[in-house]
Amino acid sequence: MGDSKKICYNYEMNNIWNDLPHGFTILAPMEGVTDVIFRQVVAKAGRPNLFFTEFTNVSSFASEKGRANALERLEVVSTDMPIIAQIWGKNPEHFAELAGALEGLGFAGLDINMGCPDRHVNAAGGGAAMIRTPDLAVECLNQARRATNLPVSVKTRLGYTFVDEYREWLPTLLKEKPAALTVHLRTRKEMSKVPAHFELIPEIAGLCRAFSPETKLVINGDIKDLAQVQELSAKYPQVDGWMIGRGVFENPYCFTNRQATQTELMELLNYHLDLFDAKDAELKLQRAQALSDGLDVEVKGLAFEPLKRFFKIYIHSFAGASELRAKLMKTKNTQEVREILRRA
Repeated sequence: MGDSKKICYNYEMNNIWNDLPHGFTILAPMEGVTDVIFRQVVAKAGRPNLFFTEFTNVSSFASEKGRANALERLEVVSTDMPIIAQIWGKNPEHFAELAGALEGLGFAGLDINMGCPDRHVNAAGGGAAMIRTPDLAVECLNQARRATNLPVSVKTRLGYTFVDEYREWLPTLLKEKPAALTVHLRTRKEMSKVPAHFELIPEIAGLCRAFSPETKLVINGDIKDLAQVQELSAKYPQVDGWMIGRGVFENPYCFTNRQATQTELMELLNYHLDLFDAKDAELKLQRAQALSDGLDVEVKGLAFEPLKRFFKIYIHSFAGASELRAKLMKTKNTQEVREILRRA
C-alpha cells in the first residue's frame, strides 16, 4: 500500500471494520482485566467478534525503560484474532512510533483511547483529558494514522464534564474520518455512577451520517450480554456494533445466549488458573535464560494478587459462594486456590 492511502485514509482495503457483521460485538478494553490470559478465557467461553487489548502508553513504548512492559501488554495469541491494539498518551510523535510498530505484531487495527476516566491517566493528559484538548487529540490521531496501514479508530465519552459536550466533540473526531468511533454513553465526570444515555443514540448516529458515514459507530455502556445486544440492534439499527465491558464480570459467557452452570464456571476458573501458571512458568524461564546468558534483564513471574479480582466472575449466585470466595481471597498462590476448590 502506498503513501496515498495513508494521506487519503481510504480504509476500504484490509479494514477489519468492514468485515464484521452488522450488530457485531466487542470485549471492551479494561485495565488489569483484558490481558492475554483473560482474553483466552473469554474465547473459550464464547468469543466476541472483536477483541481489544488493555491500553498501552505510547510514551512507555517510546522509552528504552518502558518498551519491554509495553510489548508485554501487546502480546497476542491465535485465539485473539482479530484483535485491535488500544493505545493512549498525548505525544503525537510517540503515537506515530507505536502505530508504526503495531502492523508487525499481528493486530488488525489500532484504537486511540480518548475516554478513560482514570485520574492518573487524565493527569498525564491522556484518556478523557483529550476531550479538553481537541487540537492535540486530532494531531495524535493523524500522526498515528500516517505511520501505519492499519485502520485507526477512537474510543471516547460524551464529554468530560457535561453531557452536551458531545455535540461539538464528536464532530471534531468524525471530521477526521476514523475507521470506527466507540462512544461510551456517559461523561468522564459521570464515571459509571449514572445510567448510560441510550436516548442520545439517534442523535449520535445522525452526527456520524452527517460528518463521516463511512465510520463504524460502536456503542458502549451498560450493555450486559448478547441478548441485550440483539434487542438494542433491533431498536437502533443505525448502530454498527456494541461493546460489552463489566457485563463479562456477571457472566463470562455474555457473548453467547446462555447462562453457564456452576460446573462450567468452575471448569473455566481452573482453565484460567492453568493459563496463569503456564504464563508464570514461561516468564520465569525467560529470566533464568537471561541470567545464564549474563544479561542484566529483569523478567519477573506473574504477580498473584491481581488474579484475585477474577474470582467473583466464577464464584457467585450459588449456596456458599460468598464463603468460598472469602477463602480464596486469603490464598497466596494458585496451588492454594486449587486445594480449596478441590475441597469445596
